[in-house]
Amino acid sequence: MTRRAHPLPALFVFILIAVLCAAAAAAASSNMLNKSFSARADARPPPLSASGDLLFQGILQDPSGKFAFGFLKEEKETGNVDVAVVHLASGFPVWRGGAASAARSGGVVLSFDGVLTLADGDAALWKAGSPEGSLVQLNPSSNLEVLAPNGSALWQSFGAPSDTLVTGQNLSASAALTSADGRFALRLGPDFMALYMGVAAYWKTTALQTDGSIVPGGGPIYARLNQTGYLALYQNETNRIHAEPFDTSNRNLSGLWRLTLEDDGNLKAYYWNASAWLLAYSALRDACDLPAQCGAYGLCLRAQPTQCQCLDGAAARAGPCAPPAAGDLCGGENFTALRRAGVELAYSNLLPPATAGSREECELRCERNCTCWGALFNNQTSSCFLINFPVETLVKAPDNRLGYFKLRVTPAPHRGASRKRAAIACLLALAAVFSVSGAALWWRRRQQRPRAAGLTLMGEGLSPGAYKEFRASTSFRDVELSSNRQ
Repeated sequence: MTRRAHPLPALFVFILIAVLCAAAAAAASSNMLNKSFSARADARPPPLSASGDLLFQGILQDPSGKFAFGFLKEEKETGNVDVAVVHLASGFPVWRGGAASAARSGGVVLSFDGVLTLADGDAALWKAGSPEGSLVQLNPSSNLEVLAPNGSALWQSFGAPSDTLVTGQNLSASAALTSADGRFALRLGPDFMALYMGVAAYWKTTALQTDGSIVPGGGPIYARLNQTGYLALYQNETNRIHAEPFDTSNRNLSGLWRLTLEDDGNLKAYYWNASAWLLAYSALRDACDLPAQCGAYGLCLRAQPTQCQCLDGAAARAGPCAPPAAGDLCGGENFTALRRAGVELAYSNLLPPATAGSREECELRCERNCTCWGALFNNQTSSCFLINFPVETLVKAPDNRLGYFKLRVTPAPHRGASRKRAAIACLLALAAVFSVSGAALWWRRRQQRPRAAGLTLMGEGLSPGAYKEFRASTSFRDVELSSNRQ
């Protein structure tokens, strides 16, 4: 007798195979995002590192498992949400979208319909791609791409860097590295790269052009972080015009490098040794060379350790040496002058050069200039540097370097406001005059009432004599009798 096979084992095998296929499909889809994708940011994602300063909710992972793309939140600003690509082993964001928003009750959502969009309710906070986009993928290099149906990149994060370059990533002349706080930037010029605080360059390297030369009309230069440990400038792939080497001990190490513009304004390179980021390069080696080391109107002393004072001679305070005030830099009534000998900017050589016949002439140029915050005069060379940006940290220098600085004060009331107050005062004065006049008129009329009454009686044939005379008259008795009848 032949035993029939029980259907349950076959059904169990079928379900197991289906589950495994679904899991495999889900794992494969985690490496890319297709159209109609949507994800909502968690209110409290897990911490990105042991410090817990950053919270991260991963959405997309590269095939190697080294990098992930997702929502990034800062613990100190728990409501703010951004998108980022994160190096998972270290918890360091190598790219940020640059959008930050306090999440509303609806929450922050990331969606993809050809355009990758971060939105808070109906408000779009950040976008990348174009309607032709078909999928989003994260490459092992950490490059996030929005791809067209034919596989070409419509947008890539390597073309829109934030504060960091990684191995093999280019920085074009039309882009910039910007510190996370947005205060500092690394930009390229026709033959140089420089660090800026606002409009002021505080570090600059000009291409040496030892390996190749810049060809006029050959296009703008670009920078690339090389995998063997240096930052290079190119005009094209066969024309390297400059190489900025990193520390010798870390050169020729093949692996993951990053170049980061940090919040203190320094440009630093690091190498990942599988457990930690090792510092391999600093553009500024001395802390006093940092443009804002001691804050606004601060003075940095090159000592061990670095010391900060205020330009007015006081010891460094917890806050800025000169707190900001309302007003402008035009006219002597809107600012006061602070003078200090033996000071200069660490990057004075990058300011536009000029000469003046005397310190007074140099100061006068700044005093009459509404965009000038200060002036530096060298008694020996007669050089006069105008500071056309907010005064930050200066450094100690020989006494022949003379500094002149404007300190803004609260301005005098605006003329329009003064006229308005004067008009109001005039109206109040007129109202007071009318009030007094009205009161005097009322009092005068009150004093005239008895006289008026007398005149009325005389008009009726009554004499204004004494009361006893009235009683003796016939007319008075008629009036009295008439009054009693009533």
